[in-house]
Parts: sequence; structure tokens; C-alpha cells
Amino acid sequence: MGDATKRSTVYFDPGLHAALRLKAAHTQRSISDLVNDAVRAALAEDQEDLAAFADRVGEPTMSYEALLDDLKAHGKL
Repeated sequence: MGDATKRSTVYFDPGLHAALRLKAAHTQRSISDLVNDAVRAALAEDQEDLAAFADRVGEPTMSYEALLDDLKAHGKL
């Protein structure tokens, strides 16, 4: 970890903590590295989702009922 890292206290479910400890030992990485990678992946996924929503903002919307009607009309229900 570099000098710019920040310390935080995180409370894990005991089973999850045990799994993290085992994975860290198995991969010869620290729990901090594993958690940082998982958080980065989750944030990147959120960013991709938000970008997809922004790209589709101008698309027409359909109500749930209209969707069901359309599926039934096309033999998919």
C-alpha cells in the first residue's frame, strides 16, 4: 500500500471474513488488496450502469401492462 492510503474499520460477517482470510492466504494477497479490488469492481460496474442509463435517456418507455400485452400479442406469453 502506498503513502496515500486511508485506514478504515470494516465489520465483516464471520463467515465472509473467514473466506477472505483463506483467499488472501491462497492468493498470497492481503485482505485489504482483495477488498480494494472488490470495491473498485463494484464502483466500475455502477459507472457502467449509469453510463448505460444516460445513453438510453431519450428512449421511449413502456408500462409494465403494455409490455405484457405486447409479449402476449407476439406469442411470447
